[in-house]
Amino acid sequence: MEKTTKPDPHMHLQREMPKRLNVFERFLSLWVLICMVVGVAVGKLMPDLVAALSRMEFGEGSQIHVPIAVLIWLMIFPMMLKIDFGALGGIARKPKGLLITLFVNWLVKPFSMALLAWIFFHHLFSTWIDPETAKSYTAGVIILAAAPCTAMVFVWSYLTDGDPAYTLVQIAVNDLLMLFLFAPIVMLLLGVADVVVPSKTLIVSVLVFIVIPLSAGYLTRSALLKSRGKEWFENRFLPRFHPVTVIALLLTLVLIFAFQAESLLMKWFAVILIAIPILIQVYFNSSLTYTLMRIFKVPHNVASPGALIGASNFFELAVAVAITLFGPSSGAALACVVGVLVEVPVMLSVCNICNRSRTWYNRALPAASA
Repeated sequence: MEKTTKPDPHMHLQREMPKRLNVFERFLSLWVLICMVVGVAVGKLMPDLVAALSRMEFGEGSQIHVPIAVLIWLMIFPMMLKIDFGALGGIARKPKGLLITLFVNWLVKPFSMALLAWIFFHHLFSTWIDPETAKSYTAGVIILAAAPCTAMVFVWSYLTDGDPAYTLVQIAVNDLLMLFLFAPIVMLLLGVADVVVPSKTLIVSVLVFIVIPLSAGYLTRSALLKSRGKEWFENRFLPRFHPVTVIALLLTLVLIFAFQAESLLMKWFAVILIAIPILIQVYFNSSLTYTLMRIFKVPHNVASPGALIGASNFFELAVAVAITLFGPSSGAALACVVGVLVEVPVMLSVCNICNRSRTWYNRALPAASA
């Protein structure tokens, strides 16, 4: 007699289980608000400590603050460990999705953000924002838009059933291009916005916050994969860095808000004003990428992560560069932090739109490939 197996009663539930972020990622905006409160309290109650921290630099006049630099490194290095540059070999097989992502990230996103900043900060909001402050906010959002997202894209891709291998390719190529395009684009757009940027300081920022951690991450990843294997690296080594990254991010935000305690108490309305063009930019770029992907018949599992890369930002890098160029208490640093504040809820809404529109999107794809 043939033996029958009883179906697992939990199988259906497992298949239907909705994909979710972990607690930290799901409530990132709440943690940012808590850091804001704690930071402002520290700035008001311990002004001497905050002043001493703000004076700690790597060499006189370097403008690279030691506490901020160390914390940023603790955030960026684990992200760079996740990037598999070996995935670049798949580009030739599916070029369209990648080309669209790169077009939006480097030829549309920074320039559209600069335009929105000019419209809102210098004109529509000129009643509440003076010209010098408008320049500072403009600098911050330009720096934010010129840094494509890295780590969180893995999360957005997971939530939209994206192609993991292709997502890796998109992230790896963007990280490589950041080495060469980030500084020139920032200098160009800030120059157009009449914001003075010391080119030497910007180049040092790219070296410290992109080149060194990217190289260190690549070398560490290659050495450990060779000596310990992929399973140990991904399941044992990488998870150890997650709490370090989270703590470093939160402490960085506390410091930034402590440096800005005085102005924040007087300029809470500015946070709302800064958020408006950032929100418009996110939805504009994600919609543009998604639409172009559909027009060119790119599969949905490539289009959705591409749209999310085009919308989100590498806010850790942006915050570090803004602080290095303009100081921890500057409007530019505040503008980058507002980007952190709105990132998660807005990106979750974009994920939801991509998922809900999947049927509509696939109607344009008879048997297409990217």
